[in-house]
Amino acid sequence: MTTIREATPEDGAACAAIYAPYVRDTAITFESEPPTPDQMAERIAKAQKNHAWLVAEDGGRVVGYAYAGPYKERAAYRWACEVSVYLEPGRRRGGTGRALYEALFERLVARGFRTAVAGMTLPNPASEGLHRALGFEPIGVYRGIGWKHDRWHDVAWTQKALDDGTGPPTEPV
Repeated sequence: MTTIREATPEDGAACAAIYAPYVRDTAITFESEPPTPDQMAERIAKAQKNHAWLVAEDGGRVVGYAYAGPYKERAAYRWACEVSVYLEPGRRRGGTGRALYEALFERLVARGFRTAVAGMTLPNPASEGLHRALGFEPIGVYRGIGWKHDRWHDVAWTQKALDDGTGPPTEPV
C-alpha cells in the first residue's frame, strides 16, 4: 500500500535515485547532471521551509515525490508556486502521481498559496494526462526553448487554481 508523507533531508538519496534516470536519459528535465543525495537533501530542506515536499512510500521504500517551489521571485507572485512530480519507473498511471499531487495541493492551500503552475517538456503524454486530469489548464507552449540530447525541445505550461477566493490574500506561511 502506498502512503504519502512529508519528506525529510534523509530522503535525499531515494529522491536522487528516482530523479537520476530522468536527468540522464530523458529531456523531461533540463538538468544535465543528476544531483547528489546531499544536493537533493538540501533541495528538500529548502522546499519544506516555504512550500512543501512529499514522498510516496510503498512497503517503506520511497517510490515517488512531489514538491513545490517559488514560481518567480517578485513579490506579486508569492501566492503562486511551481510544482513537479517524479515517480520511479513502472509507477506511471497507478495513482501515485495523483495521490502525491492531491496531498501537495492540500498543504499548499493550508500555507496560503492560490495558484500552481507546471511545465512539461513535450512530448510527455503521461505528465500531460496527469496534469489535465487534475484540473491544470494550458497556458501556452515555449517553442524550442531547451536544448538537450542533441535537439531542441518545447515546454508546455499549465496552471491550476488552488483557491478560488477573490478577496485580498493572506501572506503565505
